[in-house]
Amino acid sequence: MIYTCHSEYHRLSRVCIKPVANAFINTKKLAEEWKSLNYLSQPDFKEAQKEYEGFISLLDQAKSDMMILPIDSKLTSDAIYCRDASIATDYGMIMCNMGKGARKKEPAAQKEFFAANNIPILGTIKNPGTLEGGDVAWLDKNTLAVGHTYRTNLAGIAQLKELLAPYKIEVLVADLPHYKGPSDVFHLMSILSPVDKDLAVVYSPLMPISFRNMLRQRGFTLIEVPENEFESMGCNVLAVAPRKCIMVKGNPHTEKLLKDADCAVFTYKGEEISLKGGGGPTCLTRPIQRME
Repeated sequence: MIYTCHSEYHRLSRVCIKPVANAFINTKKLAEEWKSLNYLSQPDFKEAQKEYEGFISLLDQAKSDMMILPIDSKLTSDAIYCRDASIATDYGMIMCNMGKGARKKEPAAQKEFFAANNIPILGTIKNPGTLEGGDVAWLDKNTLAVGHTYRTNLAGIAQLKELLAPYKIEVLVADLPHYKGPSDVFHLMSILSPVDKDLAVVYSPLMPISFRNMLRQRGFTLIEVPENEFESMGCNVLAVAPRKCIMVKGNPHTEKLLKDADCAVFTYKGEEISLKGGGGPTCLTRPIQRME
């Protein structure tokens, strides 16, 4: 067995999660924070707990070892979207520097958790650089794609390249559009979800032409999410094994396209934990280790 962090699609063997009870904490906290965090509306705490139970049951079925990030009163409800605070590599975790001001304390909290669990740290992105994990996706073992967005700036990307240079990792930059502006949660993984070595779910209308062409040149078949399923997170798909996917319920066209491509698809209700806060299944997880 070979274990790797340089993958978005191999079998998910170890993953960090931050349950509703540890992130949203209670209704009062959600009421105080949801507007400033730019949620669509206030999540219902009890319904969010039920939805999250459904979500982690799918991780459990995939036999993923779940590491639970603890309650931290210094963090906002956004901490539920734990992918964003760090990047996993075969050489240790890279701690991000969040582009969203309200989330600045999350990387330090994760770093403390990793240290306590003997997970090595490769490096940390520092000011003036910003970098969020949702802007980063492994295309293959030697290639990391990163989005240049309002959350991830060029200084952060330069630091990422410097950290990975000794390991001969190619970092490909996708310059993403303005879309809804700085307040919106718009990451590279909003428009790209690799689900196998040669298959990716994409939303092409917001994808740079050069980046899309590069994916095709590398042999990727692209599953195109329709416009009416983009806002409902049809493009945010978590692979728990090659062509074995978790996605938010309510994207039937994309789900059919995945099944037509010989993918097994499992869905969860995500109105409270995903749609309102802008974080699908990839956002709700920080993959630590996958098994080839």
